[in-house]
Amino acid sequence: MGKKHKKHHKGEDKDPKKAAGEEQAKVVSVAGGSVDDTEKGGKKGKKDKKKESKVAAQEPQRDKMTTKDYESELRKLQVELVKMQEWVKANVLKVVIIFEGRDAAGKGGAIKRITESLNPRVCRVAALGTPTEREKTQWYFQRYVPYLPAGGEIVVFDRSWYNRAGVERVMGFCSEPEYQEFLRSCPEFERMLVRSGIIVIKYWFSISDDEQERRFQARIDDPTKRWKLSPMDVASRTHWVEYSMAKDAMMAHTDIKQAPWYVVNADDKKRARLNCIAHLISLIPYKDLTPEPIKLPPLQDKTGYVRPPISDQTFVPEAY
Repeated sequence: MGKKHKKHHKGEDKDPKKAAGEEQAKVVSVAGGSVDDTEKGGKKGKKDKKKESKVAAQEPQRDKMTTKDYESELRKLQVELVKMQEWVKANVLKVVIIFEGRDAAGKGGAIKRITESLNPRVCRVAALGTPTEREKTQWYFQRYVPYLPAGGEIVVFDRSWYNRAGVERVMGFCSEPEYQEFLRSCPEFERMLVRSGIIVIKYWFSISDDEQERRFQARIDDPTKRWKLSPMDVASRTHWVEYSMAKDAMMAHTDIKQAPWYVVNADDKKRARLNCIAHLISLIPYKDLTPEPIKLPPLQDKTGYVRPPISDQTFVPEAY
């Protein structure tokens, strides 16, 4: 695995006439009967909802993946991620991976599984907070530029400049002219990144409203996860349709050939993570440059060294 991967393509945009009949995004996986949130955008009557429920009930449900199988597959994929990392470093590649999607869709979990086995000096996460008053006066993309990778680096954006097309648009944090300018300039900004040699990979994590509610409730019930649920996350529940419409508009304007969107069906967390990682390593051709096993030299002779008294040092209490 890893030697015959599909290359991340660069080129011109799709012919608008041909693109009109194509999908706006690529679906990385379809897991167990969930409905992509783009289908939630329109208003539907009771009859339509009943038909959907009936169709969903008839769809075959995939068995839940066991933890043992999941961890086994994850381990294999993480080995491949390390190989990809070494290739990126050796060939001085520049990689940007963008994670966007609904709140509680599993972006953070996927990012953690990708980065936990990689060198933090090669692969780092950029998760920007609310812009400062000074940053609000800058060119919109300016605050993101310092986080872009140099040669031999991978930067994972846990949310990105697409905040303007999502939360800022829906919650009124930007003006209509600012929003329209973003839709015009974002594709050009990303083409510029690609022309400069940066590989831009964009993932949208799609989740159904029922699954989002279940995960929100789980965060409420768990004190260690309650911090993940912000007031903005709660407010998003009452703007589900507006977020769907904003997402559709974003896809229509920014799903370009040089940096296409890839949709991950995220109702099943385990499968979503595996599918995303497997797809990611397929986009960057690499060869195995894993260092050979190292033979440890013998420990230096301690002759002539006397350790200071233990009582001179302050130790952490051994409570366990």
